[in-house]
Amino acid sequence: MSMVYAGICCHAPGITSRPEIANQKDLASLLSQFDRLRDEIKTSRPDAIFLISAEHYANFFNNNMPTYAVGMANHYEGPIEDPEWLGIDRVNIPGDLDLSKKLISLLLHDIDVSYVEEWKFDHGMMVPLHHLTPDYDIPVIPSNINCQSPPFTPLSRSYEFGRALRKAFDNVPERIAIIGTGGTSHWPCTPDSGKINEVWDREFLGYWQENNRTAMTAYKDNEILTSAGQGAFEIRTSIAIAGAAGGKGDVYFYEPIPEFACGCLVASMQVK
Repeated sequence: MSMVYAGICCHAPGITSRPEIANQKDLASLLSQFDRLRDEIKTSRPDAIFLISAEHYANFFNNNMPTYAVGMANHYEGPIEDPEWLGIDRVNIPGDLDLSKKLISLLLHDIDVSYVEEWKFDHGMMVPLHHLTPDYDIPVIPSNINCQSPPFTPLSRSYEFGRALRKAFDNVPERIAIIGTGGTSHWPCTPDSGKINEVWDREFLGYWQENNRTAMTAYKDNEILTSAGQGAFEIRTSIAIAGAAGGKGDVYFYEPIPEFACGCLVASMQVK
C-alpha cells in the first residue's frame, strides 16, 4: 500500500494575507493544528503529496473547464496572486513528472481526467503548502475539481474520483500523502461574504468523520447554494479524500472565523 496519509484543510487566503484581524486565540489554535498536520505528513515519509483543490478561475475558465485535472510537470509556480497581498513569496514548487504520468495513466482506466503541464498555484494550494511543507521539499502533484462553474460533477463521482486515486496509488511503489483543501459553508465575493452556517458545516463534517458516503453525497447543489453558499461546492475535495482513504476521520480544528469568510478546518482521516 503506497497511500500513507490523508487529510483535509481550509485554504482561506485571509489566513496568510490578514491574520491580524482574526480572533487571535482561534488563529493560534488553527495554526497549531496546521503544524500537527505538517508533523504527521512528515512522519508518514511521503515521496509526494497529492494535493486536491478547487478551481478559482486561476488557470481555467468557462471556455475550457476540466471536471478533474491533474498536474504533470517537474515543477510549478505560485502564488498566481500578488505575493504581497497573499503574504506568501512566489516560489518554484517541485513536482514529479514520472509519478504524475503513471498515476494519470492508471486513473484513466476508471475515471476521465485532464492533465496539465503548466499550472500556476493559487491560494487554494499555496496557503496549505505554506503551512504543511514550508520548505517546499516534498514533490507535489496538484489536482483540481471544478467547484466553480456549473455543471458540476455529482458528489457521488467525487467519491469515486477518490476511490480511483486510491486504486492508482496502490499500484505504484511511491509513498503518497493525499490532502484535500477547500471550504464548507462560505459566500466568497458576494454581499454575504463572512456569513458562515456553522450548523450545516458541523453536520457535513460529522458525516465526513464517519465516512458516511450516502449522507455526504446526498446533498443537492441547489440546497448547498441556499444553505451554505457557492463556496460550499468545494466539499467535493473533502468527499474525494474520504473515497481515497476509506477510514474514519478526526477533526482537529473547526471554528467559524468570519474575518476569513469561512469556517476554518484541519482534519485527518485513517487510511483503511
